[in-house]
Amino acid sequence: MAAGAKRGINPDSPLARLIAGPMRPGRLVWIGLRPARRAALVSVERAQITVEAGLVGDHYTGRPGGPRQVTLIQAEDLAAIAGFLGRDDPVSPFDLRRNLVVTGINLLGLSDKRFRIGCALLEATGGCHPCSRMNEILGEGGYNAVRGRGGLTARVIEGGEIVVGDAVAVEG
Repeated sequence: MAAGAKRGINPDSPLARLIAGPMRPGRLVWIGLRPARRAALVSVERAQITVEAGLVGDHYTGRPGGPRQVTLIQAEDLAAIAGFLGRDDPVSPFDLRRNLVVTGINLLGLSDKRFRIGCALLEATGGCHPCSRMNEILGEGGYNAVRGRGGLTARVIEGGEIVVGDAVAVEG
């Protein structure tokens, strides 16, 4: 499907060409596994991703090929969320309960695209919206601070190992 086609953009338009244009690769800077519902995340340096289970060791595996097998957020958004809350230090990825933190790549630019992290091939499936627990975790206003900055959900197309430091790049 051409870039922007899901959004009703004419695939031959200048905007569609801009959306489909090149993106500078980013980098994976953090991996978190949620061993059980509401359990504290475990930070790891490497993990396996499979089509069947999503992120191996994460309690939320979704269904094979499901749209929410892996969740991602930008490190840059952790700082922005903190700013919206009046904090000086970035919000911790432990608080937002996303699986992967990336830097140097705009996750919105991955919408409707396939991308690689290490050996794994993922496909962006939508936004990762804040849950009702954000006020509980981040304090009053937490939910609204995360709105529009919650990251991205993805399905696994090809499994493989990912390691902190791996490139995050649009698949050609």
